[in-house]
Amino acid sequence: MTSRRLPARLFRLLVLLLASWLALTWLVVLVLRFVPPWTSAVMMERQVSALTTGDRHFRLQHRWVPREQVSPYVPLAMVAAEDQKFPFHHGFDFDSIQDAVDAADEGRRLRGASTISQQTAKNLFLWNGRSFVRKGLEAYFTVLLELTWPKQRILEVYMNIAELGDGIYGVGAASDAFFRVPPSRLGPQQAALLAAVLPNPRRFRVDHPSAYVLARANWIERQMAQLGGPAYLQSTRPPRDARRR
Repeated sequence: MTSRRLPARLFRLLVLLLASWLALTWLVVLVLRFVPPWTSAVMMERQVSALTTGDRHFRLQHRWVPREQVSPYVPLAMVAAEDQKFPFHHGFDFDSIQDAVDAADEGRRLRGASTISQQTAKNLFLWNGRSFVRKGLEAYFTVLLELTWPKQRILEVYMNIAELGDGIYGVGAASDAFFRVPPSRLGPQQAALLAAVLPNPRRFRVDHPSAYVLARANWIERQMAQLGGPAYLQSTRPPRDARRR
């Protein structure tokens, strides 16, 4: 009789563990809606990597800045560069995902399809990599963020934890390191330069921009203007030509 009950007990235990994990992760996400995260999983991963490899020159720079103290051009530049449908989707841009799948099927260069919500979920809670487990967890946390946080909060956290230079995380540290001005005084050109390095901030540099970075920053500035300026982030309907990249 005991052996017959064992599978049922294991099943109940697994259900309890799963329910506890779901409740705990949702509670963490709920708290972080109101409390600034003092670090992120990606920052901790980088610090551990520097310690294990003996990189004595690595120095992590990060300073949280509330969105009210950041120039409105910064979030606009990041949206223009990374996810122009951000104000309107619910965490996933299925059109971009389909475009990426089609490109892969045709043997063309792989293109990213992650939204700002997905990038925020990955940077805050997960690790770098391309495993199915990580992508599944990324999707789960993306749904939690979209259900629990307003869009403004997602964007605020994203621009405070995104890597914008080698070991430089967030707009606060980046404005200190590259421009020597507070984030509130960043102009469109400076904001576009920050957004231009987001695909690979350890290769591309804000302080010594390559021709590619300068061209990308100019494109981002044009997109910012075409979107209608900072008011775009309060839009309720996307323009017809809004795109991801």
